[in-house]
Amino acid sequence: MEKLNHFETPLFDALMEYVNNNTIPFHVPGHKKGNGMAKKFFDFVGKNVLSMDVTVFEQVDSLHKPTGPIKKAQELAADAFGADATFFCIHGTSGAIQAMILSVMGENEKIIVPRNIHKSVTSGIILSGAIPVYMQPEVDKNVGVALNVTPETVEEALRNNPDAKAVLIINPTYYGVSADIVKIAEIVHDYGAVLMVDEAHGPHLKFNEKLPISAMEAGADICAQSTHKIIGSMTQSSMLHVKSKRIDVNRVKQVMSLLQTTSPSYILLASLDVARMQMVTEGKELLDRTIELAEYARREINNINGLYCFGNEIVGRDGAYDFDPTKITITAKGLGITGHELEDILAKKYYIQPELADMYNTLCVFSIGDTKENVDYLIRALREISETLYKDNVEMSKALDIPEIPEMVLSPRYAFECSNIALPLEESIGQISSEFLMAYPPGIPILCPGERITREIIEYVIEMKNAKLSIQGTEDPNVEYIKVVNDLQILNITA
Repeated sequence: MEKLNHFETPLFDALMEYVNNNTIPFHVPGHKKGNGMAKKFFDFVGKNVLSMDVTVFEQVDSLHKPTGPIKKAQELAADAFGADATFFCIHGTSGAIQAMILSVMGENEKIIVPRNIHKSVTSGIILSGAIPVYMQPEVDKNVGVALNVTPETVEEALRNNPDAKAVLIINPTYYGVSADIVKIAEIVHDYGAVLMVDEAHGPHLKFNEKLPISAMEAGADICAQSTHKIIGSMTQSSMLHVKSKRIDVNRVKQVMSLLQTTSPSYILLASLDVARMQMVTEGKELLDRTIELAEYARREINNINGLYCFGNEIVGRDGAYDFDPTKITITAKGLGITGHELEDILAKKYYIQPELADMYNTLCVFSIGDTKENVDYLIRALREISETLYKDNVEMSKALDIPEIPEMVLSPRYAFECSNIALPLEESIGQISSEFLMAYPPGIPILCPGERITREIIEYVIEMKNAKLSIQGTEDPNVEYIKVVNDLQILNITA
């Protein structure tokens, strides 16, 4: 097989040729290389970016039927990430995950998933009509985060559901915890099922040996990655990788075309092309530096009173086969505050914006774009916060145990589509949910359509709201009401 030249950036180069030729645009978009853009926006963004904002024509190729530079760029990406085929996604990894599920799953077919899935997985399940079978991931109660699933948990789920068509796992989690994906792939394939991987937080794994193994290297059949996380493409740009005869690549093409816009952003697409080039040609060095910065920050944070930042010491626990050191999870309960309160202080007093916060933790994501100067500022800010708040023997000990997975009464799609009525949270207990309840970020469902609402779930949601943690998923933005199934025929059958 011919060795590909990863210094090439075919799509970016095609756009540069278009710009440098001073081509006169009698095509959309209407701002015409920025000439019609509002001055306020134009002055900040600049002409170069806006000159690249084009539409579909032969010179720059078509995402829906690539034959030129997009085709070549995707082939280079497949080679770089160790896939048989790669698809560029400009509808984010949420869209790529939905495409992944729709490419494999049909109505009433079982898919085994961990409960700490992103909401896009559940959205894909609703769109496909598949039936989810949930696995409970391991949980570290000390820091209050879900870890990952074990091979034993996956095997048990398959043993109890031998008719499952696919298993979907996360690699790594938002907090950087990886499963034993090699062993899981062997188990899944022994049962004749497909292994899908939500690798939104692992686009960098392939490019440095100090990081956990990537899904494509470990034997997964298909995975979705957020190229814009950690490595250098633009927000909303992602990739979907396939490496398996179990996956119909033509079906994936059709589904991707079904879901993606016919007016894709070529700026986003070009950023994927260049990000691939950057990672293949200098990714190891860039990630060495990122890992070094993250480990430096972790050491310094662990020397600050009242704070804790876990690292490789979690490896070997159930559900923690490996760990991505670029995730800096700062546990603040030793200061007597929640992770949300720490995030609030960092954002409002120090103008530092973390990635997310939960009951105990504030997560900072380190990437190839971070600098020693910025990391030192974060550490100084955390020291100042500790000096203000730390007191001996004072710890925020309020624990919120994750509720048990509720009974699934109806398929998620059926419950989502059928007749419903909005009830106050307290009055919804015992009803069948018609919508989601989820902590966001990261978008993990507490309750999904089709599940029986329990008192434990409602009490958990109320406590999270009281702690000022974000709950989303309901049409009611204040999450005081939730829609429940109101189909009398169904309710009589399921009562």
